[in-house]
Amino acid sequence: MKFPPLNNSVAAAVRDAVMFFNGGLDQETPAWKVKPGHVRESNNYEQSIEGGYQDVTGYERFDGHTAPSTAAYSVMDVTISGSITVGDTLTGATSGATGVVVAVVTTTTPDYVVMTKVTGTFQSGENLEVSASVEAVAASVASVDGATTTVLHAQYTNLAADAYRADIAAVPGEGAILGVRQLNGVVYAFRNAVGGATAALYKQTSGGWSLVDLGLQVSFTGGGAAEISEGDVITGATSGATATVRRVGHVSGTWAGDDEVGYLILSGQTGTFAAENLNTPTQSNIATIAADSAAITLLPGGAYEFYNSNYADSQGNQRIYGCDGVNPGFEFDGTYFAPVRTGMTVDVPTHVIVHKQHLFFSFKSSVQHGGIGTPFNWTLRAGATELVTDGTITGFKREPGSQGNGALLICNRNRLHILYGTSTTDWELISFRDEVGAFPGTIQQVGSTMFLDDRGITMLRTAQEFGNFQHSTLSTKIQTLINGSRGLVLSSCIVRNKNQYRLFFSDNTALYVTMAGAKVAAIMPCTTGHQVTCIDSQETSNGTEEIYFGSTDGFVYQMEKGTSFDGDEINAYLRLHYTNDRVRSLKTFMHSVTIEAQGTGYAEIDFGYELGYGSEDIIQASDTNREIEFSSNNRWDDGGALWDTLFWDGRTLAPTTGLDIRGESENIGFLIRKNSDYFSPVRLTGIHYRYINRRHQR
Repeated sequence: MKFPPLNNSVAAAVRDAVMFFNGGLDQETPAWKVKPGHVRESNNYEQSIEGGYQDVTGYERFDGHTAPSTAAYSVMDVTISGSITVGDTLTGATSGATGVVVAVVTTTTPDYVVMTKVTGTFQSGENLEVSASVEAVAASVASVDGATTTVLHAQYTNLAADAYRADIAAVPGEGAILGVRQLNGVVYAFRNAVGGATAALYKQTSGGWSLVDLGLQVSFTGGGAAEISEGDVITGATSGATATVRRVGHVSGTWAGDDEVGYLILSGQTGTFAAENLNTPTQSNIATIAADSAAITLLPGGAYEFYNSNYADSQGNQRIYGCDGVNPGFEFDGTYFAPVRTGMTVDVPTHVIVHKQHLFFSFKSSVQHGGIGTPFNWTLRAGATELVTDGTITGFKREPGSQGNGALLICNRNRLHILYGTSTTDWELISFRDEVGAFPGTIQQVGSTMFLDDRGITMLRTAQEFGNFQHSTLSTKIQTLINGSRGLVLSSCIVRNKNQYRLFFSDNTALYVTMAGAKVAAIMPCTTGHQVTCIDSQETSNGTEEIYFGSTDGFVYQMEKGTSFDGDEINAYLRLHYTNDRVRSLKTFMHSVTIEAQGTGYAEIDFGYELGYGSEDIIQASDTNREIEFSSNNRWDDGGALWDTLFWDGRTLAPTTGLDIRGESENIGFLIRKNSDYFSPVRLTGIHYRYINRRHQR
């Protein structure tokens, strides 16, 4: 359809409007009341805290090997005499340099190869060998990041990433990852062992996952005369076997009363203990054991939860405290793994936290904690106790307070409790709010504590103000989506750098909630390529945020890394609500549009629009494609009727002639999408469009 040119009188009536991209998904507000810039459909876009919508950053598999997102490539001109294929390792016959081929380009002059994992320095003119056979001659030195265009740079970087990705393996074993946790810069993961009889703990290394030896344990009775302490070397009075004590667990009795009953966590054992007395270098017959020590093992199939604290380490080092619902709770300092025996008949806690120098576990509706500063002593004498709530506990969260007066939030599925005080001398358990509760795995803090309730995403503050009413939720704009997904929730995390709360569901969908202070800036839906069964988000010692999740395929993945979902394309799109300049009955002649965007690398987006609610009675335009190349974080203002290639040189560009979107209707809706495994994220901050008011609809 051709449109007539605008005459001067019409051109004088052209109006300008700006739509800022903010507010996120809104499925519930009547279309004519929705604020401009809100989204009616989207996937894999998130609200930026600086304003605008940005397609999500990728994730990649992890085991301690070189990260795919850090991969580099080199380009070298070659004269091919034989055969070079992708995956070959080229070796310089003179230099001894090597490189793995990720691309062979023979459509240019000269031919060239793209390599990654380059070692040494190739020499121009030397023979190039594949498996000791000369296949080419180097016609240049290898140029790091030597692509001739930005798009080729993005593609070759992606190919190099694929090569490094192939080196990274799943955690050994079978089934899903049961838990993942960081401690002192090392990532640990639990997974069922092959055969499914036990679970095992692994840690990252530069060569991949390494099995963690859980150590040995032995029970004792009749402890007295002197205490056994961490670091003591015990010796069997009969067998002569020796071992070093790493943890001492208390069950009952006292050392002073010569009736201490407990257990020892051991390392470095030599020989085999028997049913015998134990000696230390300074005390004989200090306790009695009934048999040799036994390896610590884990039952399979747990759902792990963790909390890091230094409360029981005299040197102030962090330790992991954890539980999984099928094994006793535990402490792990990166070297020694120690079960925590609470004295429960069925000693399998489901939730854990450290609060006021006490280690807390939950058992169904019961909250229990050990002694002050003593994770391995759960007796009344040490300060342990039990508190009972009104339902099955779904999680804990420490609430801030002034001058050390913080409290502990205890969540049930349909009730919230607050524990005030500092110890058994002044604990006060208060029923905070009835009929408001939290799904397991959804309790996080982004300024205030947030969680998923039956009504939707809720904040502790709003639950206090509104109780069990819709006003208490932060997700009213996506209530239909929440109603269909809340029963599928698996896990959650925070993203500090983006001020976000994220929820993950069993159908591989997610909700990214961006906060602006105590208010929701936007909620945006995402779809991941892998199910997020468990996730861990922490700051490292240098302040860097790292996020790892486990999935059903046994891999651990690092979030906020790369331009793909572990090598798969990221399909992202935005379908904005129709805008009509607030005059619903007025026919408008649409004229042109300019988009504002920011980014740091190569990307392409498809842009389209719909007139008159997408009516078939109106001729609709086809989407157009736009290539974007960013070399710095600047603004892109551009239209251009043909959307030809734009070469970005780091300078702010003045807007060009707007994209022609001529057509007459009462409103317009904009569409944006991208789908690639090598496009860099682009933040779209808004649209400037031009229009002419014509007449009222008949």
